[in-house]
Amino acid sequence: MSTRENILDATIQVFNRKGLKFTMDDIASELSMSKKTIYTIFRDKESLFLEMVDYCFDHIKEAEQEVLEDVSLNTVDKIRKLLGVMPEGYRDIDFRQLYSLKDKYPKIYARVELRLETGWETSIDLIHKGIEEGVLRQVDPLIVKTMMEATIEQFLQRDVLITNGISYNDALQQVVSVLVDGITNK
Repeated sequence: MSTRENILDATIQVFNRKGLKFTMDDIASELSMSKKTIYTIFRDKESLFLEMVDYCFDHIKEAEQEVLEDVSLNTVDKIRKLLGVMPEGYRDIDFRQLYSLKDKYPKIYARVELRLETGWETSIDLIHKGIEEGVLRQVDPLIVKTMMEATIEQFLQRDVLITNGISYNDALQQVVSVLVDGITNK
């Protein structure tokens, strides 16, 4: 693993413990590395956080690919897993803390929004396939995409999950269940 990846992984761990209040000192301490070394790779906390967003979403895309390649899953199961995919190492990350991003780090929030709103082609294709197979009723995949995006954005913009003691992963799985079970033929 490269130094860059080690720093990104450590940042995820520190973020999980401290939320947005983490410092570069916290990351250096986590890695037993000098802060100066971190600054040779990332110029500041914001650039580190921006790259961490892409790093996380890239791992999510890799996990999506694994779902697509799993021949043991039928189309509905693939849709269910794809919409709720969370790489194993990310299940314990407290994504609920991202709700304060919009005000404190608008550039980072914009990157999260961009990544949430792009890369839906595979999910849309699978929904079309499910409709063709007759296992899904006629729904507009763009409506499903919009519902999923809007829900996740609400999780990121408000503290509703924290206030109600619901983990991000549990909330995501419930949303996926409502969406998928609501569009399957009985």
